[in-house]
Amino acid sequence: MQKAPWDVSYTYFSRNGKFRGTAINEDARTKIKIYEQATGKLVDLPKLPNADITGVNISPSEKLMAFYLNGDRSPSNLYVYEFATKKATKLTNSLNPEINPDDLVDSQVIRYKSFDGVEVPSILYKPKQASAQNKVPALLLIHGGPGGQTRVGYSPVTQYLVNHGYAILGVNNRGSSGYGKTFFAADDGKHGREPLWDCVEAKKYLASLGYVDEKKIGIMGGSYGGYMVLAALAFKPEEFAVGVDLFGVSNWVRTLQSIPPYWESFRKSLYKEIGDPSKDLENLRAVSPLFHADKIVKPLIVLQGANDPRVIKPESDEIVENIKKRNGVVEYVLFDNEGHGFTKKANEIRAYKAVLDFLDRYLKGSESTE
Repeated sequence: MQKAPWDVSYTYFSRNGKFRGTAINEDARTKIKIYEQATGKLVDLPKLPNADITGVNISPSEKLMAFYLNGDRSPSNLYVYEFATKKATKLTNSLNPEINPDDLVDSQVIRYKSFDGVEVPSILYKPKQASAQNKVPALLLIHGGPGGQTRVGYSPVTQYLVNHGYAILGVNNRGSSGYGKTFFAADDGKHGREPLWDCVEAKKYLASLGYVDEKKIGIMGGSYGGYMVLAALAFKPEEFAVGVDLFGVSNWVRTLQSIPPYWESFRKSLYKEIGDPSKDLENLRAVSPLFHADKIVKPLIVLQGANDPRVIKPESDEIVENIKKRNGVVEYVLFDNEGHGFTKKANEIRAYKAVLDFLDRYLKGSESTE
């Protein structure tokens, strides 16, 4: 039996049962433990950079172990470890040679107390140029899910934004996975309220650091994180300077009603967590930003795939149309050949260039929206 004060991600055995491997989601990072089954003793693993170990695979001979190592400043690299010699050999170097790893930054796992005393774990990235004398703009980065998790490890988008002078805080608001069942279920039926309030407190945390310009803090997220962006701008309209919404839900009633029959288990799970449109219609309308879009006064950029089956195109079309009718500041970037996320490098480049241009104009530059 494997016990840990964190979520155990998986346990598996080598081909002939000589070794047992266990992965533990320890504070947004995967920790691997390998045991000798006969003795129950831990195998001494090599000292490696502080990073995520994934894709562990012990050879049929049980003499070698392959794994990937993923760090904040490097994408996953393949290693092979020899049990007899206790030697790990790096086989790949996957970082683009045009990128200097010294230009990238390491993350820091932090915690802050929310409005009701709940501790919210988050991942902080500080730009190299940030200081009390040179305060920088910042973005909250909200994961999808709802029950996802922002983790340490290489994120090209995060490093891209940090490299351009934006502090990033990846918020694991209540409802995130990796911190136990109680924390995971703490957002059930409370979307648009308590999890959002965690984000407001995250803004206060950023302002307390001394190197963040408290007037230049925005919020960004995709999928459920995109919903959180829209919710923040609609329900807390003066808190965040800008919003960056990547294929986010604006109308829970329609989204929950449009789940296809082949996602039946997904539908039941969402109904339990967010609400059943046949029973909770009033509440779902209350927490859907589309019905409160008249309150959105801060600049917003929306990115959407035309073929998205999860968050369908009307979710973005209508929120953008509503803001445009009131002459609000909104940019819309539509991808005709994408679904839920980006699969084509050219689209990814176009998307994040548009996001950076928007942020440089409305957050870093604080262009007037009057």
